[in-house]
Amino acid sequence: MKNSSKGKHTWLLILQALLLGVLAFVFCYNDILFSLDSLYRDNAYQRSRGVNQSIKIIAIDEKTLNEYGPYGTWDRSVYADVIDTLGEYPAVIGFDILFISEMTKEGDARLLESAQKNGNVVFASHIDFDTVVRTDEEGKQYLDSKYVRAMEMPFSGDAVTTGYVNVSADNDGIVRRTLPTFMNKDTNEFYTGFSYQIYKSYCEKKGIPSNTASTDSVGNQWIYYAGKPFDYEAVSMSDLLSGKVDPRVFTDCIVLVGAYANGLQDQFSVPNSANEMFGVEINANILQGYLDNTFPVPVNRFVMALITGLIVFVLFLLFSKLRLKWGSVLFVVMEVLVVFLGIILFTKADLILPGVYLLIFIFLDYVFALIVNYISEWLSKRKIASAFRKYVAPQVVDGIMKTGEFQVKLGGENRDIAVLFVDIRGFTPLSESLKPEQVVEILNEYLNLTTSSIFKNSGTLDKFIGDATMAVFNAPFDLKDYEMQALRTAKDIVSGAKALEKSCMDRFGKKVAFGVGVNCGEAVVGNIGCDFRMDYTAIGDTVNTAARLEANAKAGQVLISEYIYERVKDKGVKVEPIGEIPLKGKSKGVFVYQLTEIDGEKVGGES
Repeated sequence: MKNSSKGKHTWLLILQALLLGVLAFVFCYNDILFSLDSLYRDNAYQRSRGVNQSIKIIAIDEKTLNEYGPYGTWDRSVYADVIDTLGEYPAVIGFDILFISEMTKEGDARLLESAQKNGNVVFASHIDFDTVVRTDEEGKQYLDSKYVRAMEMPFSGDAVTTGYVNVSADNDGIVRRTLPTFMNKDTNEFYTGFSYQIYKSYCEKKGIPSNTASTDSVGNQWIYYAGKPFDYEAVSMSDLLSGKVDPRVFTDCIVLVGAYANGLQDQFSVPNSANEMFGVEINANILQGYLDNTFPVPVNRFVMALITGLIVFVLFLLFSKLRLKWGSVLFVVMEVLVVFLGIILFTKADLILPGVYLLIFIFLDYVFALIVNYISEWLSKRKIASAFRKYVAPQVVDGIMKTGEFQVKLGGENRDIAVLFVDIRGFTPLSESLKPEQVVEILNEYLNLTTSSIFKNSGTLDKFIGDATMAVFNAPFDLKDYEMQALRTAKDIVSGAKALEKSCMDRFGKKVAFGVGVNCGEAVVGNIGCDFRMDYTAIGDTVNTAARLEANAKAGQVLISEYIYERVKDKGVKVEPIGEIPLKGKSKGVFVYQLTEIDGEKVGGES
């Protein structure tokens, strides 16, 4: 039976672990927490690694705007001046500016002439995407968000190398990815991104092979930002054109010309900074990704979801088996390990780990295991307590439940207590005249009455001694007004005895009556016995005196000592003095009273 229960518990744990594992797999595989995972990766993985000094920016900044006027009114000969001033020093010059429509014939002609003469210039184009409904090969309709409505080319057309500058922001507006190349499905035209085209032109100019950077399943490249806003060296266009900057500082560099002022509306949210980054800076980071051949790619989604589910499954079983201390250590170690593993994979192996799913589900593993263990332990305690209450005082059980201390030790303490004894008068001849089952029936009814009366008044049922019952008050825990509670218990017993007497007379033709003795004073209270069998009880003269009082009590009589009467005489207790009576085992007699009234209610009398 025990093995069966243990087996059921094990299978229940496995089922719970499997449920969490499957849930983790579903969440990870479907990327349900994409926004949260993106935010986590932004803060944990995107760490500046130092910008490449060969990438420089010619900034259209506030100083330039103040000198040349509103940005949209410039004659393009200004940009021709930039190319002419830089000359052949840079390896490549990229204009992150859309020269779409014509401005002035003279200015446009001069810019085109300078760009062609220099031979190392890349202009920006723009793809006008739209979303349309398409039908696949199986006849199913789907939404295509990459339908090319138009390709916006610069005024120069194909006379100058171009690359599209479309920004691929995620749903939260943060730029994490770039699309290096794009194929128009309708025309089969192949387009190259602005940064990628500059990189290819740079490699061609330097005579080095270009890298084929890694992409994800849909052709995106995930940007590992080398620098934050304003990290790349930027030179004001105004300073360059005014001769304040020596163009030789751009020798063999990649030079990007673009907006660098807040009012030009070319700023975007990025993952590695709370501040927005100019588009020209984003292109600088993308370019460095090509130069460093560093574009992390997400790990295979199915494989990662499977691994996540398996880890969650195993950890839940471990958390359920380990003690709280070691479970907490394992939890912290696993959380830290996931964070560091994600950082290492991102920065050293160019892999993007969806770590937030592991972090969240390891936490859920830990918390859920705690809850399951707590409930299991609570139910176990309840089960033990329910059985334990049949043998020891409920106060003892309740105290154990509250403190969680199940280790019962030998030993005792001196406490001032009240002690009550009660037994059936004439039980031996009664038992001889009745059938055994009738004797047991009467005894059970009697014990039920005494026990319920004791518990009703917050007493501790010490033990049953044959047909006698012993109870203590103010042990093992403090009880307010415990002397009165002991006397009220005696009153409830003799009051309840009247109904029991009548029942016994009606059923068996036998009279049943009780005698009660109550005393108070100091006694030794605690666990008495040996390591493998002990009893919680009270011992001492106070207990012996209470037992002797009960032995001298007549049927329906409650005898109390002068010690307890002195404590309660001003609390509405009425007695009749019996006088000093000798008690067995005591050299000196004890003055005894019969309890007649308490709390305004009459108490027993001889039956």
